[in-house]
Amino acid sequence: MIFSIVIATKDRAGFLERALASLERQRDAPPFEVIVADNGSSDRTPEVVREAAARGTLAVQSCFVAIPNRAAARNAGIAKAIGRFVLFVDDDVDVPEGFLAAHAAAQRGVFPLAVSGPILNVPDYGARPLPRAVNYSAAFFCTCNVSVPRSALLAAGCFDESFDLYGWEDTELGLRLRRRDVRRVFAWDAYLWHIKPPRVETFETTLQKTIERAQMAARFLRKDSSLRTKLATGAYGLNLLRSAMLAPGWSLGAYRQLAQSERVPGFVRAMARAQLLDAAYVGTLRRAIADLS
Repeated sequence: MIFSIVIATKDRAGFLERALASLERQRDAPPFEVIVADNGSSDRTPEVVREAAARGTLAVQSCFVAIPNRAAARNAGIAKAIGRFVLFVDDDVDVPEGFLAAHAAAQRGVFPLAVSGPILNVPDYGARPLPRAVNYSAAFFCTCNVSVPRSALLAAGCFDESFDLYGWEDTELGLRLRRRDVRRVFAWDAYLWHIKPPRVETFETTLQKTIERAQMAARFLRKDSSLRTKLATGAYGLNLLRSAMLAPGWSLGAYRQLAQSERVPGFVRAMARAQLLDAAYVGTLRRAIADLS
C-alpha cells in the first residue's frame, strides 16, 4: 500500500458520500486505501462507509473515536493506516480524477515532504473552476489537502490531542514536522474543490469556529511562543492594535446588524461580517493571552 487517505468526519454523511465517490473515480493512482475516522457520528456515516466498501471499487474502512476531537480522530486514522504516505482530506471535498496521482508524483523526493495543493472553495458540487494564482497557499500543513510520509508523522508524535476545539492542530504539527527537516512542496496539479454551501456555512457557525480558533491559538502560543507562531496566530502588538482601532467594542452591535441585514448592499454585509469575525477572534485571543500572563 502506497497511500492511506484519512478523512475525519462527524455527522456529515452526505458530504462524506460524495467525497468517497470522487475517490472511486481516481485514475493512474498508486495503490491506496481510505480510512474514515468517525468522530462520534450519529447519522448514516457507518452505513455510507459500508456501502462504499460493498461496491468493491475502493479499499475503505473506518475507525471510531467517540469524543469530538479532530486531532484524536486523525491520530486513530494514522494508527490504522498501512500506507507509506498518509494523505489528509476533509469530508466536504470533491477531488478530480488525477488528484492522487498528482500527490504521488510530487512525493518522489529524496527528503521527506509535506505535499499540499490548491484548495478551491466553491458553493456547490456543480462549480468546477481550475486553480489560479489566487489559490496558492504558503501553509506548511493543512489537513484539508496534504500528504506526508507516515514515518514522519510517527517520529513527530502525530497530532497533539490537547487541541480539542476548532483550529491550529494541523499548523502545530506542521511546525514540529518542519523542525524534523520535513520539507514543503506545493503541487498545482494536486488540487481539490472544497464544498462550502452558504446554508451550511452560516454566520453563527463561522462565528463559533472563529472563537474556538482563537482559544486554540492561545493553546498554541502556550506550547510555542516563537515569532513564527505569534505571526501565524496574529498574537503580536500591531495586529492587536489594528483590530482594536477598526472594531472597538462599542461598534460590534452595529457591525452585527449590518452583517445580517438584507437592506444593505452585499459588499457592505461582507465588510461588516469580516470586521465582526476579526474582532471576535482578536478579542478572544487578547483575553486568552491575558490569562496566560
